[in-house]
Amino acid sequence: MSTGELIIAIIVFAIAGLLLFTAIRHFNERGFLFNNAYIYASKEQRETMNKGPYYRQSAVVFCILCVVFVVIGLSVLLQNSKIMLLEIPLFIGVIIYAIISTIKYNNHVKDGE
Repeated sequence: MSTGELIIAIIVFAIAGLLLFTAIRHFNERGFLFNNAYIYASKEQRETMNKGPYYRQSAVVFCILCVVFVVIGLSVLLQNSKIMLLEIPLFIGVIIYAIISTIKYNNHVKDGE
């Protein structure tokens, strides 16, 4: 393993650590909410919205992305490009989860009104 590969692996694992930290904070409903529904909401909407489901959705996405970066880091560290194929189902899972959870929450909110 060259020095460049080692540096890349360290950077990738550091990003995975930051994603895990952010996921933990989101599970605890702390910190800035990295969710489009919150980011694009007006100030009045932000004050009245139930942020819990959005924190949970973002936390799950950050956890899966953390696993993606761990897979990338292991691929670089073990110098095995076939490991990178594990990213495909993880990315598909993130996309499907984000879409389904958004639809589910929007239907729940619509039924509650």
